[in-house]
Amino acid sequence: MTAPDADLLNFLADVLAKAKSVGADAADVLMAEGHSISVAQRLGRPERLERSEGYDLGLRVFIGRRQAIVSGNDRRPEAVSELVERAVAMARVAPEDAFCGIADPDQITHQVPDLDICDWTEPETATLVDRARAAEEAALAVSGVTNSEGAEAGWGLTRIALAATNGFAGAYARSSHSVSVSALAGSGTGMERDYDYSSTVHGADLDDPAAVGRRAGERAVRRLNPRKAATAKVPVIIDQRLAGGLLRSFAGAINGSSIARGTSFLKDRMGDRIFPQGINIVDDALQPRGLASKPFDAEGLASGRTLLVQDGVLKSWVLDLYAARKLGLSSTGHASRGTGGPPSPSTTNLYLEPGRQSPAELIREIGQGLLVTEMIGTGVNLLTGDYSRGAAGFWIERGEIAYPVSEITVAGNLKDMFLALTAADDLVFRAAVNAPTLMIEGMTVAGR
Repeated sequence: MTAPDADLLNFLADVLAKAKSVGADAADVLMAEGHSISVAQRLGRPERLERSEGYDLGLRVFIGRRQAIVSGNDRRPEAVSELVERAVAMARVAPEDAFCGIADPDQITHQVPDLDICDWTEPETATLVDRARAAEEAALAVSGVTNSEGAEAGWGLTRIALAATNGFAGAYARSSHSVSVSALAGSGTGMERDYDYSSTVHGADLDDPAAVGRRAGERAVRRLNPRKAATAKVPVIIDQRLAGGLLRSFAGAINGSSIARGTSFLKDRMGDRIFPQGINIVDDALQPRGLASKPFDAEGLASGRTLLVQDGVLKSWVLDLYAARKLGLSSTGHASRGTGGPPSPSTTNLYLEPGRQSPAELIREIGQGLLVTEMIGTGVNLLTGDYSRGAAGFWIERGEIAYPVSEITVAGNLKDMFLALTAADDLVFRAAVNAPTLMIEGMTVAGR
């Protein structure tokens, strides 16, 4: 533990002591402190330079089975005392909730593993400007690109500290570097846009900004002169950049809060085969340099690697303590929390393991179908599994990409889509939720 972490945890211990002294039976306190820089430019001219610093303290107190949560950003002793007194007063009049409460002492972790999730070197503003400039210039240099919606680069560092009256105390820091660009190709009403980005924990792992720009420009040019696809029921291939969206829908359907409320189409499917054989879905909070890695969850429980789907069979919900208690289960260590609210279940580094075929092989295999490279809108009903989203991409004929398409809708039901899914081999960890290119048999494509 670093000296700054020790200072933070000592401060949080003082807050907890004050809460106990004015009548709280139990309490936990979360501190989040962040620093960030972002720059943006368009057509070679700077558009934005922002630097922000923030500090927030969230206190949750319990009197019996009554809880209250307050937050503030003033560390002066008198302000903290007022915060504590207000929280306890609110808890006294709050309704009882049989499932609320902090972890038992034997549930908490006393280990804070080093996950290498913080790059302590703050980049110079000039470095961020250079990244944005290189990305945009590379995009504009692609033949056929006629304009830019701009490029951005950023850096951020957040320190998290959590302490509770059950004996838990832990702290960690996490950083992020990013670069993105959006390019336009064509002219007039025939213009098309596309984008690319890179986001990493360490600056050294960031993609070359020029490569990001080239990819954005090339993708925009490929989309020129789109047609409307004919309405049909065909295999649909979801590009790797978008495939994580389908995985997020799955995560929402197995979220413990939804399961406890009975508002998920998967609520009765534990232990059932919901994906084809060979499909594995993992949530790994301990992934080194992972964008959503964390050494412990928001209730002080140990983070870990959870196999959610094994060989196509649903094996676990995503649970915090509250949802677990309602379901008569144990937390999976997935509590997430902001300073202004209670914990709730949330995934960390969620991914679908890659298959054995390349995206090109999947395209050749289907003969005729649709490659989706853009999704529009939400259109997902997690109560029924109904799925309908606007889309654009490329029509596939005789196993080859034939022409770009736009103004279409792809629809199905997630129960059927999951069972008809094939994963490609191109998994890349570029976000908190990642999946390889996915092929789904028998989706409805609505066009002309």
